[in-house]
Amino acid sequence: MYDYHTHSAFSDDCSTPMTDMIEAACKLGFHEIAVTDHYDPDYPDPEFPFELDFPSYHKALNDAKDAYRNRIKVLKGIEIGIQHGSVLEKCKAQAKKFDYDFIIGSFHCAEGCELYGSRFFMNRSAEDAYIASYSYMRDCLLNYKEYDVIGHFNIIDRYSGRIASSSVYMDLVEEILKIIIADGKGIEINTSSFRYGLGERTTPSQKILHLFSELGGEIITIGSDAHRTKDVGDRFDFAVQMIKSVGLKYLATFDQRKLNFVKLDSI
Repeated sequence: MYDYHTHSAFSDDCSTPMTDMIEAACKLGFHEIAVTDHYDPDYPDPEFPFELDFPSYHKALNDAKDAYRNRIKVLKGIEIGIQHGSVLEKCKAQAKKFDYDFIIGSFHCAEGCELYGSRFFMNRSAEDAYIASYSYMRDCLLNYKEYDVIGHFNIIDRYSGRIASSSVYMDLVEEILKIIIADGKGIEINTSSFRYGLGERTTPSQKILHLFSELGGEIITIGSDAHRTKDVGDRFDFAVQMIKSVGLKYLATFDQRKLNFVKLDSI
């Protein structure tokens, strides 16, 4: 199996050493693990700047890849927090400064506000918040291409006090998915939805995943979004069945950002 979204102590919201995360994947018998620590330039919450000590991070990735080469394939990854304007240029620059194997593009913010707080949702209905969030995502992805998959596509479900009806935003979701597919990119199944109390309202939702497949999307990874060793590989059996349920037969893997496919039936 392949866990393509994990964090370590290099992320501001994680205290687990990178080697502990990799050891957890080894104990599960995983084939590959992508270490994808946070880089969110100009993150609006000063308590969590989500900057990276790049020299130390890159050294740790190289060291881990070498140290574990006979036990598990360690992918040198990063999760880049996409925002509009000048932040896009910072994201593009950092994506090209190191030989990453895999890059997740994520939206932790919209309109200059962190989504986990209340500012983005203040004085607007759930419906308006969903429209604003997905419009922002679409507009950014028209200009930003330095990623391999989009992380936790419907992250707004995690933080909204009320989940809006899909009829409100699915036209925007379709526009976004068409951009992703046309650019040769993909999405992930992010199993942290269970840990955030969303249950089987997965990330992405079944409806979004089905639309992705209908539109011709094929590139899909599975990521635990683990910040603790016990969450590495969490609910992956469920994720595999979810992917199969929409007719997809392959899982995407990456090496030096080159795409490969693994048959789901072989996992």
